[in-house]
Amino acid sequence: MIELIMAIQLLVSIVIGVYFYSQLKGKRTVKTCLDSESKIQLERLSRMRSISLTEPLSEKTRPKSFDEIIGQEEGIAGLIAALCGENPQHVIIYGPPGVGKTCAARLVLEKAKKNPNSPFRPDAKFVEIDATCLRCDERNIADPLIGSVHDPIYQGAGAYGHAGIPSPKEGAVTRAHGGILFLDEIGELHPLHLNKLLKVMEDRKVFLESAYYSRENRNIPTHVHDIFANGLPADFRLVGATSKSPREIPQAIRSRCMEIYFRPLYPEEIVRIARNAAVKTGMTMSDEAAAMVGEYAQNGRDAVNMVQLAAGIAREQGENRLLQRHIAWVVEMGRYTKRPALRLGPAAVGCVNGLGIYGATAGVIIEVETVAMRSSSGGSLTVTGLVEEEETQLDSRRHRRKSTAKSSVENVLTALKKNFGINPASFDIHVNLPGGAPVDGPSAGLAIAISILSAITGRAVKPGIAMTGEVTVSGRVRAVGGIKPKVEAARRAGASVVIIPADNLAEVQGIEGIAVEGVSHLKDAIRLSFTKKSADEQADSEIRIAKGEADQTILTG
Repeated sequence: MIELIMAIQLLVSIVIGVYFYSQLKGKRTVKTCLDSESKIQLERLSRMRSISLTEPLSEKTRPKSFDEIIGQEEGIAGLIAALCGENPQHVIIYGPPGVGKTCAARLVLEKAKKNPNSPFRPDAKFVEIDATCLRCDERNIADPLIGSVHDPIYQGAGAYGHAGIPSPKEGAVTRAHGGILFLDEIGELHPLHLNKLLKVMEDRKVFLESAYYSRENRNIPTHVHDIFANGLPADFRLVGATSKSPREIPQAIRSRCMEIYFRPLYPEEIVRIARNAAVKTGMTMSDEAAAMVGEYAQNGRDAVNMVQLAAGIAREQGENRLLQRHIAWVVEMGRYTKRPALRLGPAAVGCVNGLGIYGATAGVIIEVETVAMRSSSGGSLTVTGLVEEEETQLDSRRHRRKSTAKSSVENVLTALKKNFGINPASFDIHVNLPGGAPVDGPSAGLAIAISILSAITGRAVKPGIAMTGEVTVSGRVRAVGGIKPKVEAARRAGASVVIIPADNLAEVQGIEGIAVEGVSHLKDAIRLSFTKKSADEQADSEIRIAKGEADQTILTG
């Protein structure tokens, strides 16, 4: 009996030995195959890396210093103030594409690292990620921004997964620890990602969770226990960039960040970029060609692309100089549209030059024209040239709200009736903003008021005047936003005088080449907008204004 038991034990031992030997041999075979495949792939990678194309022109023209970032001196100064001191702040940069937001952020970090009082160390990283590429994964299987846990059941768990151990994977916020996380197009970030990011910004660390983690599991490595207990470090400064306007960015993130504005480039600045790009291609450029790039390119990236394509055409034709016909060909093939020129509207009855903001930083001229006709049937009001209502959607519900520009017209009519006795019911009034002007907000109120008054009285506004301001129902002129780019747009359009709210005067100190007048009431704006009436003009106005329903001294000076 004993011999039988010993024989069975020997047999079992032999079977187990053969099993483990086969397993070991299989692993050796797998390792040999993996090593062989790895060698083949390394040789392939080596061959691929030996092949390289010439450096793209966009890389050659990328700014290497602050002096090479054209037209953004104020924005760069704001970035330096926010990031280069002893207590760097989170930042959101507003501005159109291709004006140097990313390059400026990189250069500012390099400058900050040279400041001995800055918390940024010499090895601080600049981690760039595009919010448009981030996809929301509610299961948290993968999160390249915040970080995630590769649980054993998911693909990518690796060696820990085979052992039943959850494996933490760091995200961009941890890779940026001690440096800057540059989040391009932050306005496209999914709300779920945004909420996670806000939490990380407050805690300055990332806490991960997994149903497969247990503090009592002794098989889990010590560093994994540490990560689940204390989190992954994520002490960084966020620099978000967006081409959207501030009102389109959630207030939750705006309240935690300094806001800095990069403005659109002027045509002459784009010409400088185009000439620099031409030099980098080994070409010279005619003045006419450079001017045409300035007329059609919307930003620096457009200018570089146009020059690069034109250079290719010129070389095919055996020329080493970029001419206007080369740029014209590029404009046609690329379907580029001409940049709208900043110019004042005509000096005519009912026509006024208002000022507005397009996007976050671009000042524009808004033409306001009004026709007022006597009415015997109660009068009417028509507003055209803008969207009178817009539709918004929150969750599954749709909402419509009245355009603020339409409300501005109604406020103006009330102010004219209260202060000057003009009864809107005596007129058919048609206010038009030609070209679908980008009016969003009450700042067109002052221009609309002067336009309506001009149409009713038959008096044209002084030439060379532009204006902006909100008009209340009592006739007060209130402060508006974006005043500096608005005044700059008026100056570049050739205006000699710009009328703004008195409360905004402090914001435009130092702007030269244009007279800036501040007003607190509609009456002050009227006095600046019209010349003193002659006797014939006064009589004509009295005929136009309803008898007994208006103050006959409105425009007497």
